[in-house]
Amino acid sequence: MFIQTEATDDANAMKFLPGQDVYSGGPISFESADAAVQAPLARRLFGVADVQKVEIGTDDVTVTKSDDTDWLQLKPAVLGAIMDHFVTGDAAVTEEAGAASEDVESLELDESNPIVGEIKELIETRIRPAATQGGGDINLRGYTEGVVYIEFVGGAAQMQSGVENMLRHYIPEVERVADWRDAIPKPGLDTDEGKAIQEVLETRINPSVAGHGGHISLIDVDGARAYIRMEGGCQGCGMANVTLKEGVVVEIQKVVPTIREVLDVTDHAGGSNPYYQA
Repeated sequence: MFIQTEATDDANAMKFLPGQDVYSGGPISFESADAAVQAPLARRLFGVADVQKVEIGTDDVTVTKSDDTDWLQLKPAVLGAIMDHFVTGDAAVTEEAGAASEDVESLELDESNPIVGEIKELIETRIRPAATQGGGDINLRGYTEGVVYIEFVGGAAQMQSGVENMLRHYIPEVERVADWRDAIPKPGLDTDEGKAIQEVLETRINPSVAGHGGHISLIDVDGARAYIRMEGGCQGCGMANVTLKEGVVVEIQKVVPTIREVLDVTDHAGGSNPYYQA
């Protein structure tokens, strides 16, 4: 396969053209491996260090890198990841991912709603300063029927319960706070396999990792693959890979032997654990 490259107006973004159709529903963008659960090509690219954003078009892939990385070093790894994907024969993006993107984009944030104004003010004045101080960030993505959808960046994921308590205390209309990614439909969670895995996580895995403030969530199940996200103290933990291979995978396969792969979609580089090294 011969993949051409093309510069863009953004020095940190480069377009890759594999010379064949990529995704007919494009363009569709992903800003983390977590958001790319049902986009195999984007997920593979996020496995390359310093890749920060992936946009998949009808016949191209645009990759955005971090500021402190040179394309001379990064481009071979990106080319290799794209070639490896097409060798597998997998779709670049599943139809579920395309539908999920539309659902996330449709999250309501009515600026004329006084409740939205109160939520934004509280986040900007009381919540975001605490999140950025810890090396993370918090963004309001939507509000509907008492549910506040928030994007937790990096170590801010550990603040979800605290954010919910504060918002509910000051704004009675708020019933709960949800990670914005929870608005994405995850059909695999409603299968027998999905329900069994969730029970394993809640009864066997999470009680063990709770001791250091950790939590592991099931993101989705797709055939023989299960996708999990490590949160709290597990995000960025230097032992995350050991926990996954020797703990999570073993326990899940005991109960659901049809699961062949358990993939971690956590952004570990955004964690607050100082022992994590990319």
